[in-house]
Amino acid sequence: MKVQTLIKTSEYHDSVKLMLVAREVSRLAGVRDAAVVMGTEANKSLLEQSGLLSPQAQAATPNDLVMVVSAQDPEVAQAALKAAEVLLAKRAETTGGGLDFRPRTLRSAVKAQPGSNVAVISVTGRFAADEARQALTEGLHVLLFSDNVSLEDEISLKKMAHEKGLLMMGPGAGTAILNGVALGFANRLPRGPVGVVSAAGTGLQEVTTLLARQGVGISQGIGTGGRDLREDVGGIMMLDGLLALQEDPETRVIILVSKPPAPSVTTRVLEQVSTSRKPTVVCFMGGEVPTAPGLLPARTLQEAALLAAALLTEEDGKVPAVLERQRQELQDRARPLAEAMPEGRTRLRGLFSGGTLAYEAQVIWRDLLSEPVFSNAPLDPIHQMSDSTRSQGHTIVDLGEEEFTVGRPHPMIDQDLRTRRILQEAQDSKVAVLVLDLVLGYGAHPDPAGELSEAIRKAREAGIVVVASVTGTEQDPQALAWQTRTLRDAGVELCESNAAAAQLAGMIVARLEQPDVARGR
Repeated sequence: MKVQTLIKTSEYHDSVKLMLVAREVSRLAGVRDAAVVMGTEANKSLLEQSGLLSPQAQAATPNDLVMVVSAQDPEVAQAALKAAEVLLAKRAETTGGGLDFRPRTLRSAVKAQPGSNVAVISVTGRFAADEARQALTEGLHVLLFSDNVSLEDEISLKKMAHEKGLLMMGPGAGTAILNGVALGFANRLPRGPVGVVSAAGTGLQEVTTLLARQGVGISQGIGTGGRDLREDVGGIMMLDGLLALQEDPETRVIILVSKPPAPSVTTRVLEQVSTSRKPTVVCFMGGEVPTAPGLLPARTLQEAALLAAALLTEEDGKVPAVLERQRQELQDRARPLAEAMPEGRTRLRGLFSGGTLAYEAQVIWRDLLSEPVFSNAPLDPIHQMSDSTRSQGHTIVDLGEEEFTVGRPHPMIDQDLRTRRILQEAQDSKVAVLVLDLVLGYGAHPDPAGELSEAIRKAREAGIVVVASVTGTEQDPQALAWQTRTLRDAGVELCESNAAAAQLAGMIVARLEQPDVARGR
C-alpha cells in the first residue's frame, strides 16, 4: 500500500468538518484508509497506529492541516487527496446554513436579534474569554463550551456574571437545559419539577434521562463547568445556580452533581442547601456528604435520580430497597458470565466518551476490585496511565479528555477512535470485560450503537464480555429503543444506568480475581 500526504500549513478547519470529509474520501474506490486531521500530537499518534504517519505528517504542527490517503495505486491516492481538497472547499462555501445575514461579531448578533438572552460560545480557547466577557457586558447568560480558558479568566468571568445576576456556565460546560431548551450536548426531556445544577455535562445528561424514564421532567439544568467547585473558583456558579433553583417556582426538588468539591466549597454549598425549603439531593461522587434535614446524599447518579423522583411522592425511604434488589440481580447476572470466562482472561477495560461516567465507574470499581484501575483521568494520580493509547492492568480511558479531542471531534460525535480502540482491546488475550457508555441527544452521533456494533461483535468473538449503558430517552433523535436493540443484537450485556453497568462489570472481574469463586468451586 502507498501512503501519500498533503500538508496545508497554518490552515485550520473544524474537527467535525474534517471527520465528514475523511469519511467521504475513505469511501472512494481503491482507497484503503484516509485521514484528514489537524497536526496535533494526539492525531499523529492515531495516524501511527493506523499506519498512516508519513514523515511529512510527523513534521506537521498543530496549526497545520494533514491529509493522508493509503491506496494500492499511487494515482488513486493522489486523486483522493484532490477530492479531499475539493470537499473542504465545498463545505466552506455551504456552512452558511441558508442564512441571509451571518453576524461576524457577538455585538452585531445582538443587534440583529435583540430579544436574545443567552449566548452559546464555542471558539478557540484564546478567544473564548473575550467573547464571554462581551456577552456578559451585553446582558446575556453564557454557556461557554470552549476549553483552554485560564483559571484567572474563569474566576473573573464568574464574578462579573454574579454581580450582574447572570449565569456564566463554563468554561468547558457542554450541557444545559434552560426553560425546556436544550443547549450543547443535551437530551429531549419533558418539563417538570426537578432542577439540576451540575459541574459535569454527562452527569447532567445521565441524571436527567434517568428521571425522564421514570416519567419525571426537568425545570432547569444548569451546567457550571468542571473547575467551578475548586478552592480558587469557590463554587460561584454552583451557588448561584442553587439559589436560582431555590427561588424558581417551577422547581420542587433540587439535585446537585459534581466530583468531590474542595472542602471549603462543600461547606458553603451545604450551608446554602440548609437555607432551602426544597429537598435537595447531593451527589458529590466519591465524596462524603453528611445527612441533614432537607438534604439527601446520593452515591451514584442513578441513586440521585431515584431519590429525586421518590421525594416528589414522599417515598424516598423505599430507594435503598430498590438499589439492593438491583445489586442482587446484577450479582445473579455476573455469576454465570464469570464462570464461562475463558482461562486467562481477568482484565477490565472501559472505553468512555463521558468523563463523569468514567469517574463514576472508577468510584464503584474502587470498592469492588482488589487491584487498582489505571486511567488517563484517575481518581488518584498514582494510577495515571503511562501511555493513554495502551492499556495496563485494569484500565478505563476517558476518550473525551483533551489529549484525544484537540483537533478532532469529541467521541460523543465521532466513534472512530473508540471503534479502533475496541479492536485493539479485542487483540489482548487478558481482557475479560469491556465497558462502554453511549450518550444520545442533540449534537451526538446519529447512530452510535450501529457505528460500534461491528467492533463489539469482534470483541465478543474473541471471548470478551461487553457491558454497556445508554444515556438517553426515546424522544432523542437516535431513539433509545433502537440503540438498545442494536447493542443487544451485537451481544452486549445491557444495563439501565452507568452505575449498574459499572457494578456488573466490577462484579464479574471481582469473581475472576478469585479463580476458585469464578469457576464455581
